Amino acid sequence: MGMDRITPAPESAFVVAAPTAGPIDLSASATRQSRRYGTQACATVFVGSATSRFRGVARVGRKAQKAASRHFLYHNFLPNVSSSSSTCRSQSTVRMMFTGIVEEIGQVEAIVNLDSEEGGVEMTLKAGVTLERTQLGDSIAVNGTCLTVTHIDAVAQTFKVGLAPETLRCTNLGKLKTGSKVNLERSLAADGRVGGHFVQGHVDGTGIIQAKRTEKDAIWFTICPSDRAVLKYVVPKGYIAVDGTSLTVVNVTDTTFDFMMVPYTQEHVIIPSKVEGELVNLEVDITGKYIEKFLSWRD
Repeated sequence: MGMDRITPAPESAFVVAAPTAGPIDLSASATRQSRRYGTQACATVFVGSATSRFRGVARVGRKAQKAASRHFLYHNFLPNVSSSSSTCRSQSTVRMMFTGIVEEIGQVEAIVNLDSEEGGVEMTLKAGVTLERTQLGDSIAVNGTCLTVTHIDAVAQTFKVGLAPETLRCTNLGKLKTGSKVNLERSLAADGRVGGHFVQGHVDGTGIIQAKRTEKDAIWFTICPSDRAVLKYVVPKGYIAVDGTSLTVVNVTDTTFDFMMVPYTQEHVIIPSKVEGELVNLEVDITGKYIEKFLSWRD
C-alpha cells in the first residue's frame, strides 16, 4: 500500500490547516503549495467536515489528493511535529512508523538483566544496514516490537535497546538468547515508500506456529494466537505483521489463521527458521480497531 493510494471516503473532505493568515489554495498547484506549507509551516491535514475551528482552511480537490495524503500521514504518524509550530524537522530526517518490510536479520549479542524491581532487560544487537543514519533515540522494530535505541557502537556495529517488563510479557523477545536471530527494521522516513502496510510496532500478543508445510517452493504457516480475541481483526486477504513481517492472510478460522511465504521472503526473514510450537509476535492491522471504536461510539 503506498501513500498515493490513500483516498478519502466520499462523505469526507481533506482539509488543510496551516498557521497562515489566509486560506490555502492547493487545487491550483498541489506540488508547489504542499511543499511550501508542508515543510515550512508544518501544515496539517485533517479528514472530516469540522473545518470552522481551524485557521487558514481550504478544501482540497482531486488533483491535490496525493499531496493531502502525504500531509495527513505526516500529521497522524509524527507525534513530534506540531501544527502550531513555525518550524519542523526536515522530512528527510523525520521518521514515523514501520512498514513490515524487514531490512535485515540481526543477531542478539548480549542480554543483561537490569538491577531493578521491575525486571527489565538491556539487549545488545548486531546489525549492519539498520545502523545507517540511525541516531540515539530512534526507533527500531525488533521482531516487530518498537524499541528505542539507547546506545550505538559504530565500530562493533551494535546497538542497545531496553526492554520493559510489559514488553517481555507481551512479546517473544523474552525467549531470545545470545546468538538468536531477529528481524530488524528502521522506522520509516516521512518521504519513504510504504512497501508493506502501516505497522506501529505495538505487538498485540504472540501466536504459536501450529503447522508448517511446503507447497512447491512456498511455505504455509498456520498460526494459533495466544489471545484468540485478536482474530476478529484478522480477515482473508488482509494484512498482519508476524515477527514484524508484513504478510497477507489467506484463511481464517475460529482459532487460527494461515499465510503463505514466497522464496524471496523466506530468505530475508527469520520465520522460516522456526519450527512448530515456537512463538511469533503478532500485530493486527490498526484499521479494524479504529473502525470498531468508531462504531461503538456511534451506538
